[in-house]
Amino acid sequence: MKTVLVSLAAVLLAVVVGIVLFLRVMARPLYEPGMVARGEGLRGSLTPPSQSGAQTWWEVESDIRLYHFSEGQGENVLIVHGGPGYPIRATWAGLKPLAANYKFNYYDQRGCGKSTRPIDRFSSPNFYSNMKTLDRTLGLGAQIADIERIRQILGEEKLVLIGHSFGGFLVSLYAAEFPQRVRALILVAPATLLVMPSEESDLFEQVGDLLPAAMKNDYADFRKRYFDFGHLYTKSEADLAALNREFPKYYVAALRARNLTLPAVSEGNENGGWMVYAMYMSMGKRHDYRPAMSRVTAPVLVVHGALDLQTEKADRLYGSSFPNSSLALVQGAGHFMYDEQPEAFSQIVERFLNAHR
Repeated sequence: MKTVLVSLAAVLLAVVVGIVLFLRVMARPLYEPGMVARGEGLRGSLTPPSQSGAQTWWEVESDIRLYHFSEGQGENVLIVHGGPGYPIRATWAGLKPLAANYKFNYYDQRGCGKSTRPIDRFSSPNFYSNMKTLDRTLGLGAQIADIERIRQILGEEKLVLIGHSFGGFLVSLYAAEFPQRVRALILVAPATLLVMPSEESDLFEQVGDLLPAAMKNDYADFRKRYFDFGHLYTKSEADLAALNREFPKYYVAALRARNLTLPAVSEGNENGGWMVYAMYMSMGKRHDYRPAMSRVTAPVLVVHGALDLQTEKADRLYGSSFPNSSLALVQGAGHFMYDEQPEAFSQIVERFLNAHR
């Protein structure tokens, strides 16, 4: 009996130790600013391969190509979409008036849309090894490196970057990695991820608070399945993409509570699967990327929609993290102000770009 109890105690101790280690691994970020510029944790060179000449594709690695389209003529501006994993399918109404002087380039980030999805399933049960592979292939470092490769493909010494939502977070990290390659930065409702955990409630909590009572139980079940990291590596790209497609219906319901609507950001089954979870692995649960933003000397504009679920305070946190920043408020608009109030958005962007030519 004593031997059995000792054995059970050893098993329980091993389980507890395993859980503690798992939680520590999940909490620690795999990405730290400066890694990409140093070439750390990347699966390919920062120099893109020779381009095939295809009009709608950028080759960023030998086996990774990104779908893109553009509107306008003149200086290149790169638009980085949010989500993560929800590509843009229509040019922004709020940028059309500027298309005579700027060429706005939209693209699908790796792992979503029409761009390459390099991972389908994991065959190994090794959680940590899979996590590292996921981060290296689709995580923050990989996405930031793609922006640098795109800059080189476009032939721009310095880029004007516009990032929306999670894309605002991405371009902020790119600017911290390559401050000498940024001419101007426009952050449109940037995701509240510079610091984690945040003082603000996260998007999932904000949506839950606004849902009608009839949807709350379903939403709780969705969140349980969505954050089931213990079974993550038993799933496929299709499984995770399908899971991610469930969130918009709850988000739309939350927007309706604010008398807002969701513009079309992607079509059909184009949202990402693994790339979304790669971002979580990269960020971990605890980080503070604000000190890295002090490296950015380029002018930064943060644009906030007055009706956004995301608070003005959260957007001001971005502004206070950059040495040369300003904030513009768009009245009567939420998270998608470029389509909700296109004229006001266009004027704000034009004034900023003209002031920093």
